[in-house]
Amino acid sequence: MSSGSLYAALLLAMASPAAHAFQLGQSGGGSAAPSSPPLQVVQPQINSTTFQGSETSEKPVNGVLPLSLDEAIARGLKYNLGLILTSQSGQSAHGQQLTELQSLLPTVDANLQESVQQTNLQAEGLRGPGFPTIIGPYGYTDLRASLKWSLLNLSALQNYLASKHNFEGTKLSVYDARDMVVLTVGNAYLTCIADKSRIDQAQAQVNTSRVSLNQAVDNHQAGTAPLLDELRARVDYQTQQQALIDAQNTYAKDRIALARAIGLSLEQRFKLTSQEPYAPLDNLDADDAVKQALAARSDLKALREQVAAAEHARKAATDERLPVISFSGDYGDIGVNPANSHGTGDATGNLDVPVFEEARLRGDAKEAQSQLDQERARLSDLQGQISADVRDSILDIQAAEKQVEVSRSNVALAREALTEAQERYKAGVDNNLAVSQALSALTQADNQYVDSLYQHNVAKLSLARALGVAGNDYRKYVGGK
Repeated sequence: MSSGSLYAALLLAMASPAAHAFQLGQSGGGSAAPSSPPLQVVQPQINSTTFQGSETSEKPVNGVLPLSLDEAIARGLKYNLGLILTSQSGQSAHGQQLTELQSLLPTVDANLQESVQQTNLQAEGLRGPGFPTIIGPYGYTDLRASLKWSLLNLSALQNYLASKHNFEGTKLSVYDARDMVVLTVGNAYLTCIADKSRIDQAQAQVNTSRVSLNQAVDNHQAGTAPLLDELRARVDYQTQQQALIDAQNTYAKDRIALARAIGLSLEQRFKLTSQEPYAPLDNLDADDAVKQALAARSDLKALREQVAAAEHARKAATDERLPVISFSGDYGDIGVNPANSHGTGDATGNLDVPVFEEARLRGDAKEAQSQLDQERARLSDLQGQISADVRDSILDIQAAEKQVEVSRSNVALAREALTEAQERYKAGVDNNLAVSQALSALTQADNQYVDSLYQHNVAKLSLARALGVAGNDYRKYVGGK
């Protein structure tokens, strides 16, 4: 091959894709690092209905499982769906924080490239005397490490700080979710207790009405009472049976809701073992309780972190206008083979200055400012809502305490009235209309008493949640202190 032909072949080889890669491997050029867009503050999207579900992983066990209030809440804190999803949101926020951190750290990549190639010169259009048909095989080995590092990127720094506050906020949201689990599971358990009391009372009313019915039947057959008394007593008896059926159905459905909230299999049989007594909650000062809640509520602390994250995101949008200084470089060993190679490298510094991006920069700033204003408004609203929650709970507790006392007295009076009416009817002094009315009054008084006990316990549990201590100290409030 003549020297001119070889020179032409080498020129063509340098123009091929593989040879182009060879050139870049020896002296790669750096590229400017783009400015970071403002971080979007992420918040867990968990609604109250989520806490009514759970992750069910345990299989049902044989027999009847005893279940106390403490055990139900412990299971809820382990299996409740709302707490699980909130915890996973925290993991997502942590991942976002690590991603933003990487933009501030150097990135190092390693690459090993082995290239072997042949070129058909005639296919490339080089024909004629002196040109070889095929050149090659030829190739190279390139082992290279590259480094990229944003030395000064204030926008990325602010985004990292925003993601850090966002992560702290999601961790605090987990503590708030624990309070919500205690409130949800505690309410479900107390509802089942109230349902069981209604069943017992409904069964007692059925038994009482059966006695009245038998008495009316006997009197009618003996001719001492009209048929109307028997019909009235039969209606009362069947009415109480309907109330018993409704109470049993409600109890069964509420047990399902409780099992769903704590991760129990719906095939698992269980028995409620806790019966919370009535215990007044004294020494309640609304102003002191509000101060305690504002200092302890995890959701308020989490929202403050979200506001801080939005503030940094707003600064990140402003800092997009600032220059970004970055460095890139590589160093490696390249040659025909590892035995015949030589080290090569390059280093590039970049200064990236946005010149004509006014629409995008203003758009990012307005979006970040809007999100910051929304977070501040939500923070202000939550502070007022916490104060309202605490005061409402205290008012509910005080009202429920009075209702318990009044309804307890009503039950005693209604039972006495029923006994008096039954004795008068038995003695033939009066018809059984008074018995029917007394039975209805006793049923209403019993239901009001059960409702007032339930409302009192739930109000105390709601106060613990409003104060932000339900996750740890709910026993002081449900059982009284």
